[in-house]
Amino acid sequence: MPQRGRLILSHFHLSPLRTGMRGAEWIGDYDLRVTQDQDGATDAPEPAASEAHEVPRVGFTYYFGRAVLVPLARLFYRPRIEGRRNIPRRGKVIFASNHLSFIDSLIIPMFAPRPVYFLAKSSYFDGTGLRGWASRHFFTAIGATPVQRGAGQAALDALDQQRRILASGRAIALYPEGTRSLDGRLYKGRTGVAFLALEEGAQVVPVGLIGTNEAMPVGAKMPKRQPRVTVRYGEPIDLSHLGPASSGKARRLATDEIMAAIHALSGQELANAYNEAPAANPVERLKQVLPHERR
Repeated sequence: MPQRGRLILSHFHLSPLRTGMRGAEWIGDYDLRVTQDQDGATDAPEPAASEAHEVPRVGFTYYFGRAVLVPLARLFYRPRIEGRRNIPRRGKVIFASNHLSFIDSLIIPMFAPRPVYFLAKSSYFDGTGLRGWASRHFFTAIGATPVQRGAGQAALDALDQQRRILASGRAIALYPEGTRSLDGRLYKGRTGVAFLALEEGAQVVPVGLIGTNEAMPVGAKMPKRQPRVTVRYGEPIDLSHLGPASSGKARRLATDEIMAAIHALSGQELANAYNEAPAANPVERLKQVLPHERR
C-alpha cells in the first residue's frame, strides 16, 4: 500500500476568480516558506493493496438532497457560491479545501455539479439504535468513507478507498491541513493529497470556504443563518509537470501549489505550522518533534 499521510477530508483577501490571476501569478502571494522542500525524500510507494472493497455509490439520499434539500438550503442560508464553472464535469478530480467546520464536508459536495465522495469519522458509522442507523445510512448514501483517526492501518485502508474512487474516474474531497482549524488560520498542507493527485493523474480543484466556522462552530447542533457562508471553487490545477508521486520533492512542490491556491481563495491568515493533533503517547510526541515529511 502506498505511504500516505493523515487526510481526514476568515475573510476575503485575494481571489483569482475576481482578479483574473492564474497559476503562478497568485502562487507568489502565498508564503512558500511555510513549507520546506524535502530534498532527498524519495521514498517510493509500496505495491497497492487488494481491491477487496467496492467503490461506494451515491444513493437515494444524495439525489433527494440535490432535488429538495439543496434548494431549501439556498433559500434559508443564502450561501454565496463562486466558480462552479471551474469544476470538470468528468474525470478524476480532487477537491482540496481548507477545513473550518463539520459542515464543510456537506457544503462542498452539496453545491458541486457532480457527486463528490469524502472521508468521515468512523463514529458516524458506528452508532447504535435508530440514530446510529440513520447516521450510518445517510453518510453511506452520500458517498462518505469511514476513517479511524489515529488507527494507522484503518486510516490507510480508508485512503486506499479514496484512490480506488479516483481510479474509477470520480471526484473526492480532502483537506490538506489534516483536520479542522480551530482558530480560523490556514495551516501547512500535508503531502497526501498531492500524492493521490500525482499517482492517479487527477486534477485538483482548490476550494476556499469562508464563514463555515461561524455558521456552525464546534459544539453547535445546527448551522446558523448568519453569517452567510461563501464557497469558492478555484480553477483546476494539473500537477503532472512536477514529477512522479514517488518523489518527495514533487509531492512537496505540489502541496505548496495547492495550498497557495486555497490561500488565495480563502484569504486566511497563515499559521506557519502544521495542524498537529494532540499526541496520544510519548512515541507520538517524539515523532512530532523529529524532522519528518508531513504526509
